[in-house]
Amino acid sequence: MAEEQENKTAAEETPKPEQEVVKAEEAEKAPEEPPKEMRAVVLTGFGGLKSVKVLKKPEPTVAEGEVLIRVRACGLNFQDLMVRQGVIDSLPKTPFILGFECAGEVEQVGEGVEKFKVGDRVVALPEYRAWAELVTVPQQFVYPLPDDLSFLDAAALTMNYIVAYILLFELGGLSPGKSVLVHSAGGGVGQAVAQLSKTVEDTVVFGVASKAKHEAIKDSVDHLLERGTDYASEVRKISPEGVDIVLDCLCGEECNRGYSLLKPMGKYVLYGSSSVVTGETKSILSAARSWWQVDKVSPIKLFDENKSLSGLNLRHLMHQQNSAGYVARIFDTVVALWRDGKVTPVVDSTWAIEDVPEAMQKMHDRKNIGKIIMDPSMEPKPKPATPAKGKAKSIDKDEKKKSEDESNDSPPPSADGKEKEEEKKASS
Repeated sequence: MAEEQENKTAAEETPKPEQEVVKAEEAEKAPEEPPKEMRAVVLTGFGGLKSVKVLKKPEPTVAEGEVLIRVRACGLNFQDLMVRQGVIDSLPKTPFILGFECAGEVEQVGEGVEKFKVGDRVVALPEYRAWAELVTVPQQFVYPLPDDLSFLDAAALTMNYIVAYILLFELGGLSPGKSVLVHSAGGGVGQAVAQLSKTVEDTVVFGVASKAKHEAIKDSVDHLLERGTDYASEVRKISPEGVDIVLDCLCGEECNRGYSLLKPMGKYVLYGSSSVVTGETKSILSAARSWWQVDKVSPIKLFDENKSLSGLNLRHLMHQQNSAGYVARIFDTVVALWRDGKVTPVVDSTWAIEDVPEAMQKMHDRKNIGKIIMDPSMEPKPKPATPAKGKAKSIDKDEKKKSEDESNDSPPPSADGKEKEEEKKASS
């Protein structure tokens, strides 16, 4: 009897094929865990500041050859304003995550990554997607940071000083006794140019900037020139022969002025076209004007006048022209100069990522002196309180009721007034 009971119990405990099928179906129907999310600065459409929003996006997954970075600081560059307006080439379709520059810690490495390990402090120059709590970046666009270089300073140093170094030394051929003219001297690249120029003996720096910035940058620039004035005449008064190197980030009519200021053997370098950005949104007219204001210079003219023209587009150099290794070597040189105390990144201000539109507006108005940085850990500025819709409606109702009560309380017209009205009607 006991043996029969044991066999019966074993039979009941053994799962039947039908039960296994049911369990498998239930497992398939079980809801999957939602993907983890992060905060990111997303461009929802090309245009004004309202198109820049902080949204929740799925956390990226690391692929072969990539590094996953926990972002601690992001760099804002004028190129980001041009992306927002849709006035640069090879733009992705909206919506997409903005940003070309960030610093942080390695959180995960993909297969085949040998240069970095989890926990490394790094700075990166990806093509977009840098303005987020997490970003995956191919390892060739990631650079190791010294332990004593903060994330904020790294974001202020990397792109600006790489650009400035290439402009001055790789393209401009700066050597002792030469002179440099740089536009937007108060900006991040302008201040980097001023500092790097002083690493060479007897270099004279002419800086063009708005009058409001002159007091703040007077110690970094030898001769300050006011933006919007006939600065070319001022340069001629100081240096009748002109200058050796002109660094232009504006384009448009400034190209012609810059070229005219070059000495024989002088070098003009274009590294931006910020004059295209005149309003909050894209202007076809300003883009066309910028193009047509530039004189077309033939190679024969350069030959006759012993002058050189060149350009620098760092994004193209890294991501389209396979020069990531070259840029990495320049970064190492910049870090060595920082370690020796020869350059110091200039930070204008630090913002929460929710306040990116306001930070962009500051750069658009050319009010920054040095680099504008964003910190994902910062609390956003408190927004001004606005009355709720329901409350606003109740206020309108109260005002309407009050006006009706006042009209009801007003005295009725007098008898004389009534008679005059009746006489007026009869005569008409």
